[in-house]
Amino acid sequence: MTTELMKLIAQENLETHKEKELEEETRKDLIHPLQVWITSASGRVCYNLIPILTSGEVFGMHTEISLNLLDDKQAIEDLHIIVTETRDLVAPLLQSISICTQVEDAFRQAHVIIILDENTDREVYSLEDCIRSRLPLCRLYGYLIEKNAHDSVRVIVGGKTFVNLKTFLLMRYAPNVAHNIIAVALGVEGQARAALARKLRTTPSCIKNVIVWGNISGNNYIDLRKARIYRYESAIWGPPNYSRPVLSLVFDSEWVNRQYVETLKKVTATGKQFGAILAAHSIATTLKYWYHGSPPGEIVSLGVLSEGQFGIPEGIVFSMPVKFENGAWVVLTDLKDIEISEPIMTRMTSDLIQEKLVALGDLISFQPYQSETDLAKSYEKTTLPTSYNDQENQRVSDAVNLLDLTPQPTSEKPFGQEAINDSEDKSVEEQQIN
Repeated sequence: MTTELMKLIAQENLETHKEKELEEETRKDLIHPLQVWITSASGRVCYNLIPILTSGEVFGMHTEISLNLLDDKQAIEDLHIIVTETRDLVAPLLQSISICTQVEDAFRQAHVIIILDENTDREVYSLEDCIRSRLPLCRLYGYLIEKNAHDSVRVIVGGKTFVNLKTFLLMRYAPNVAHNIIAVALGVEGQARAALARKLRTTPSCIKNVIVWGNISGNNYIDLRKARIYRYESAIWGPPNYSRPVLSLVFDSEWVNRQYVETLKKVTATGKQFGAILAAHSIATTLKYWYHGSPPGEIVSLGVLSEGQFGIPEGIVFSMPVKFENGAWVVLTDLKDIEISEPIMTRMTSDLIQEKLVALGDLISFQPYQSETDLAKSYEKTTLPTSYNDQENQRVSDAVNLLDLTPQPTSEKPFGQEAINDSEDKSVEEQQIN
């Protein structure tokens, strides 16, 4: 028997073995479906998420799932409506759907847990109280994840408020699965790509590699230095895989530095009616990448625990560039020319560090970051009340020279946080294009 023939036979045997393994996994999925738990399941995000999860697009066309909807007893009527509508879908991959209102039973045998914003009308009187109020539920969820969930459970945190903080607290109280807890940043990235697409008169899907740095639901920054546009109609045309840098096509520096930032502010402020659709799609897409890998060569923004990459302080959850492959995520530390200056990094990390300390009781009050220039100017203005708009204008002169780094403010944090973020937006607006 020749060497070439032996290689051919070996290759055929390997392919047959892989096919048998796939068939075996499919049979196991039919017998033991993927257990998916969704918290705060009576909300609109869950309502929009269920049809995507049951379509086969996320976990695969051969993977059956069982949905478990977790919420409190006050939401039981809404939960029953969702269950009825879900069954009416007659989704082939949905083996069962159930309701859980007893928190001690939460996450039993869970393979996937989706943490959404809690539905609460409880009144809090300060930003610090709001931050501290996140700890009890995250501590309980962490304990139940450790106790009830599958050993290889994957936990994904979405929502609009304190996403980074909640992810960190879950990691703290579920340490055995901390490596499998992540925060969704694709919603913020999607808004940024859509705003660019409107300016360039193309579709958002043609724009890739926009990076979201920092606090997903707070003081974050949009980095366009690696952003590229595909299938762009212009004098220069190429094959489908041909792309051009986004910043080489945006000739209006005023738009990039100011109008782009303002556009993203307005989307955040007025996008509540579309928030559930965007949140559901972002969660589903992140899960899809986690299970099947992200598109080759593309950069994905994801909130993960920092280990000191890119000069980010260790021990905080921070949105950064990653890729998904082989069922895991990998931080893209090999990216070139994306260094972030110390002043910009300090502005991004200050709130996250303080949120963490306030939540754990190690810090009494939350103080928004101010540079020495900001403090000096605040002393000059002590005799006159200063509006937030005035503060923003003052901080323009405090810009730091970091080319092509654009801030992405959000107004999702309650109380005074929105004003805190807005007052810092202008500090880097002039960094993008000079």
